[in-house]
Amino acid sequence: MKLEDLQIYQLSMELSDRIWNVVQEWSLFSKDTVGKQLVRAVDSIAANIAEGFGRYHFKENLNFCFYSRGSLYETKTWLTKAKSRNLVDPDNFKYLINLCETLALKLNNYIKTIGKTSTSSRSH
Repeated sequence: MKLEDLQIYQLSMELSDRIWNVVQEWSLFSKDTVGKQLVRAVDSIAANIAEGFGRYHFKENLNFCFYSRGSLYETKTWLTKAKSRNLVDPDNFKYLINLCETLALKLNNYIKTIGKTSTSSRSH
């Protein structure tokens, strides 16, 4: 399996591209404060999935998935701040948060799969 075949990777790339496009429309002050934090957080999701996928040991992959999940929750926080500061319209916010929720569910399932793979390989 290739990294690009992982649905969590595909979703995280889509989310980061969509957020990038939203932030591009903001004022310089908004980009420099909330925008930079939001983009760093959302870009970290895919980056950590990729780094974990590239590791040879399941525990390292698992740790990077945990980092990715943390970045996902940080992304949700920055999105919520952006909405409360009227930087993201309610419809776009709802779409992006739903994408975050979908990704969170799939990432948690992937993490559970990594754990099952590790315990089943120990029993052999």
